Amino acid sequence: MNELIFIVEEAPEGGFVARALGQSIFTESDTRAELPEKVRDSVRCHFEKEKRPKVIRLHHVREEVIAI
Repeated sequence: MNELIFIVEEAPEGGFVARALGQSIFTESDTRAELPEKVRDSVRCHFEKEKRPKVIRLHHVREEVIAI
């Protein structure tokens, strides 16, 4: 595996949640700044060193509601 994509969303209670596509990896952080390190830690825990992806992409999804 060369690449792993995480979907990042704002948590209703504050902070951020990130979940990997195609893998059972999930993490949370209080701030956007600490999120990359939390994601790295969760990937390190999930994969053995030689099987870790080379690139991790964070895809930020933001819901926006507009009135008509």
